[in-house]
Amino acid sequence: MKVVLFCGGLGTRIREYSESVPKPMIPIGHQPILWHVMQYYSQYGHRDFVLCLGYKANVVKDYFLNYNQAATTDCTISQFGKKVELLGERPADWRVSLVDTGIWRNIGQRLRAVRHMVQDEDIFLANYSDGLTDAPLPDMIDKFKRSGMIGCFIAIHPPISFHLAEFDGDGKVGRMAASNDSDIWINGGYFIFRKEIFDYIEEGDELVVQPFKRLIDQGLLMAYRYEGFWRAMDTLRDRQVLEEMIERGDTPWHLGTSLPAVVNG
Repeated sequence: MKVVLFCGGLGTRIREYSESVPKPMIPIGHQPILWHVMQYYSQYGHRDFVLCLGYKANVVKDYFLNYNQAATTDCTISQFGKKVELLGERPADWRVSLVDTGIWRNIGQRLRAVRHMVQDEDIFLANYSDGLTDAPLPDMIDKFKRSGMIGCFIAIHPPISFHLAEFDGDGKVGRMAASNDSDIWINGGYFIFRKEIFDYIEEGDELVVQPFKRLIDQGLLMAYRYEGFWRAMDTLRDRQVLEEMIERGDTPWHLGTSLPAVVNG
């Protein structure tokens, strides 16, 4: 299946990095978070990617045009760097289509802009490109296929706890509870779509607003509830958490394996 990755946003909540690179290119460990998202799909055999570019599109293009596999795997270098031999299992080969979908388009319009790239796919995958998970993708796809729905998203509990309050019109509080003790689920940014999704996206629509409401009204949108690992990189604190995990070699989004721990110094 093709995987559509939305890579054109401004990343305003993590501006310290996104002023120089698009949000999906912010590094965790030695690679951008986009690389980790692509590795997640690749380990399940989905290696044909369509990247919807926008803000600082040239940064993403330069990364792939100058991609060096030796930088991410064990290798032997000889002849003073002129000869590079990859050791062990070779990294999976990716097919990456880089499509500039404009700086100011929202997610729904970015998806419409690459409709021609997935027109032959009965089902395709999509992702915000800023979050990581160890969710069992084959199970998610299988349940979606059997559901007959047109759209599906992974639903997760908010990773950060906050206090919920219930109160009346006068502001009198009747109940407070921690969010992690409630049955709140949010959109985790991992999607599966049938090609019919384009029949529900109109000019100007944001993906999870008008189109999802139309699907909901017709009973054609499902959520895949998942309570395992999931973490988005929305803030500097989120990046720090993911960075610390990589430093420990704790990378649950890599199927059955962990990246080597990062050794500083």
